[in-house]
Amino acid sequence: MNNTNNKVAFMTLGCKVNTYDSEAMMELFESAGYTIVDFSEVADVYVINTCTVTHLGDQKSRKMMRKAKRINPEAIICAVGCYVQVAPAEVEKIAEVDLMIGTKNRGDILSYITAHRNDVSQRDFVSNIMDEKVFEPLMISEVKGKTRAFIKIQEGCNQFCTYCIVPFARGPVRSRNQQQIIDEVNRVVAMGYQEVILSGIHIASYGIDQEDTGKTDLIDLIDLIETLDKIEELKRIRLGSMEPKFITPQRLKRLAALNSFCPHFHLSLQSGSDTVLKRMGRRYTTAEYMEIVNQIREVFPLAAITTDIMVGFPGETVAEFAETLDFARAVGFYQIHVFKYSRRSGTKAAHFPDQIDESLKNSRSHELSELSRELEAAFLKKNDDSVVEVLFEATHDDAGYSGHTKNYLPVILKTEEEISGRIIPVRVSYISRYADKLVGESI
Repeated sequence: MNNTNNKVAFMTLGCKVNTYDSEAMMELFESAGYTIVDFSEVADVYVINTCTVTHLGDQKSRKMMRKAKRINPEAIICAVGCYVQVAPAEVEKIAEVDLMIGTKNRGDILSYITAHRNDVSQRDFVSNIMDEKVFEPLMISEVKGKTRAFIKIQEGCNQFCTYCIVPFARGPVRSRNQQQIIDEVNRVVAMGYQEVILSGIHIASYGIDQEDTGKTDLIDLIDLIETLDKIEELKRIRLGSMEPKFITPQRLKRLAALNSFCPHFHLSLQSGSDTVLKRMGRRYTTAEYMEIVNQIREVFPLAAITTDIMVGFPGETVAEFAETLDFARAVGFYQIHVFKYSRRSGTKAAHFPDQIDESLKNSRSHELSELSRELEAAFLKKNDDSVVEVLFEATHDDAGYSGHTKNYLPVILKTEEEISGRIIPVRVSYISRYADKLVGESI
């Protein structure tokens, strides 16, 4: 079929990995002659890349499917991603949805659309993800409108924490071929990008699936970073969220030897209470986590340490929540992503007793978010009067350009010079009226 005049619109919900997957699918459509349009416009095909981490993700996914059909009742509505993967029976009941794909075989989306056009009864292409062993070769050849490029290096998770649906949505760990990663990084660097963010569902697991292959030259995440560091025009390598216990003194020493490594560690905590961590199925204690934080700061004194913390896990007592607050203060996080526990069918925690009332989750979320803002200001003050390199990326209203330091602190710089996409050394100051950023001064 000639797709030259066809239009496709995407709605991407959830994490940065979903964003990467959507951009890869966009390229497939563009190669087939489609024009990418905004989701609010009339299109021939709408792709909703869904999220299911919380029940709100499910709700928004369903809402977007119905909205697309209202915009153009004649369009083909494709539901893909995590929600479709774990709840295909629910999605099948949504009359507006024409195609269901899940988290596997998204690279075949165009052929599925063709099959549906030829026979509208063909709509469910969701397959079992739990037996998947190979990384799906979705990839991007260009990055649209950004200063840094996300590079997906692995898929899946083997942890099975008691609250988490992600392993059921994404399947087991599959690592991307190292040469494919190198080739993609070289492509984005050739386009002028100086920073990449290595992302995935559980990046600390990169390479562990190779153990079953009999290879003797196994590659882990640090090996990959060291290889990418040799790409001459690549100035910065940043990591996505990772498991705390991946960090060791030896690995930190290797990272410190790399000019491109950005000292920003997003170490997932989930709770500052050991009893809650045990119920969650997390594989560390607060004492172990703190030791890892201390090891990081010994090597990178001004490393930005960010985290995720869940409130309202089943059975979380007043005392356990107080432990979380105290522990967050003791760590001195730069930022905390606060989220409320969401009961997910199919997880162990869904059957735990003492499920927490939503109003109590809301109050705890508010209290922890307030603490996060205090800690953020305190960490920004620690960086006051330091000279740092900033990658400038966009204008910031009338204040000038905005950018980020290597440890991912936002900086604004007033200048008449065109500096978008450039890395420039500046002296930064903490000024209270710019509560969530630093102000730069040219040197």
